[in-house]
Amino acid sequence: MLSAAAILMITMGARQSVGLFVTPLDAATGLGIVSISFALAIGQFVWGLVQPIFGAIADKKGSYHVLIFGTLLLAGGTALTTLVESEWGLVVTMGILSAAGAGAGSFSVLIGATSGQLPAEKRAFAGGFINAGGSLGQFVFAPLLQAIISGFGWVTAMLTMAATTLLAIPLSSVLCGRSVTPQLAPSPTADGLYAQVLQALRNPSYLCLHAGFFTCGFHVAFLVTHLPGEVSLCGHTASVSATSLALIGLFNIAGSLEAGALGNRYQMKYILAVMYASRAVMIAMYLLAPKTPLTFYIFAAGLGFTWLATVPPTAGLVGKLFGTRYMATLLGLTIFTHQIGGFLGAWLGGIAMAQDGNYQWMWYADMLLAGAAALVNLPIKEAKVSNDPVLVHK
Repeated sequence: MLSAAAILMITMGARQSVGLFVTPLDAATGLGIVSISFALAIGQFVWGLVQPIFGAIADKKGSYHVLIFGTLLLAGGTALTTLVESEWGLVVTMGILSAAGAGAGSFSVLIGATSGQLPAEKRAFAGGFINAGGSLGQFVFAPLLQAIISGFGWVTAMLTMAATTLLAIPLSSVLCGRSVTPQLAPSPTADGLYAQVLQALRNPSYLCLHAGFFTCGFHVAFLVTHLPGEVSLCGHTASVSATSLALIGLFNIAGSLEAGALGNRYQMKYILAVMYASRAVMIAMYLLAPKTPLTFYIFAAGLGFTWLATVPPTAGLVGKLFGTRYMATLLGLTIFTHQIGGFLGAWLGGIAMAQDGNYQWMWYADMLLAGAAALVNLPIKEAKVSNDPVLVHK
């Protein structure tokens, strides 16, 4: 759990801080907000697309080589970003290479690698604990990278981030040990990976889970990409942006741990519904509030508590519905849906800014989608909380 959380701290810390580079990249390359947002939106999509692919490889062959390959992709793509001068160059480096590398070292592979080694009653907490590592990465990376950008320029900050990601290599060895074969847990619902995926895609509860997670991706990607721009529109400095992103990460540590703990006591569909509903309320309150630095800090803290705390109950529901044998693949598919929403959140935010000079209609869309996500989780047919070794809903 510790090594998986540390790997996620690195990969998510790098991913969730990319918004800090939007303005410096625009100034250095002249590509414009729409082109940069498109490249980052491609990154959101690719990060989700590769997770079921890498998850399936990890389920079949083990996680070690997936994590090493992903680390090298992430470091290489990040470093090469400093050399690009065109939109398509940025799409390749940040949108494909970096994003694919981060996806190989993200939730589906890491939670899948640990779930099969833990008893059922510990999996929800483990998901929250690992997820908290990603939040800690955002809390640590955002202010440090902003300080390097301010003091030494965005190129130095980007290269520093690339070098830091290589720390995931020794951590992968700790997580996986000398054995690179997967930990196999029984899956009483399917004879193989293909059959399990087909069964899952015919399950209405699994599809409802996807629908809610789509909204989560829209929300998170919009904010991580464009919150610094929103702060700038309100006349505040980049330090307010960095502090806000750091607060999101800090409070999500508590939110992730709490979500993991609550998953052992309450049905996880209700935890997800409350989280999504709270986002709609917080966005409405933000729109009504004066746009002072304190408002951004309070908004960031509130959002942070639910930010990616949706992952532990989502992973827990996948485990309840289908067991853990193909957890990395099935969770990876939900994250792919999450990142389709992420693509739209990042890209449409850039279009809104270019056309209207603000993000107003994006805030309204985000609020409506959060309310819909709260409702769509309620029909999920989830088994009640139990200490049985394997919970499968039939």
